Amino acid sequence: MLVFWLVLGLVLLVVESRHLAFYALFGAAGAFAAAIVALLLPDMIVAQAAAAVVVAALGIWLVRPLMSNALSSRGSVALGRGVHGSLVGEEVLTLDEVGDVHHPGHVRLAGERWLAVSELDRPIPGHTRVLVTGVRGTTLVVWPVDSDLSLPDDSLGLPPSPSNPDPEEK
Repeated sequence: MLVFWLVLGLVLLVVESRHLAFYALFGAAGAFAAAIVALLLPDMIVAQAAAAVVVAALGIWLVRPLMSNALSSRGSVALGRGVHGSLVGEEVLTLDEVGDVHHPGHVRLAGERWLAVSELDRPIPGHTRVLVTGVRGTTLVVWPVDSDLSLPDDSLGLPPSPSNPDPEEK
């Protein structure tokens, strides 16, 4: 089991190096803790698994928020909570043409390629700066930053502006 825990820890470190969300990092710490227990108690697989779970959970629960605060205070991007996290409001670049839900395109966000759909009634060309206005599952909804059209006030949860009154009030 020692080899299993060491390999699992190394794989999780590689995953963390790609995503930098600090979840896999604590999974790796848990796997390495289980490897230490495997050295001391080679036949106690339950104790090894318990060590892995406890160390990973404590790291995610206690240490990850501190790391997020430290990174955000240095001007780095704060760690998102879950899948949607802090994606809305991010400015990204389209990699190819981004159309409607039947013709999605791609954007680059945090070093990763994401599916994206346009909030406009027309496609957004590739290599265009866009703002993430929503998340539908694992697909981002985007709006061009330099568009001659104004961003709809309700797309980011903002109250209606005088130039765009609430349709309910009419």
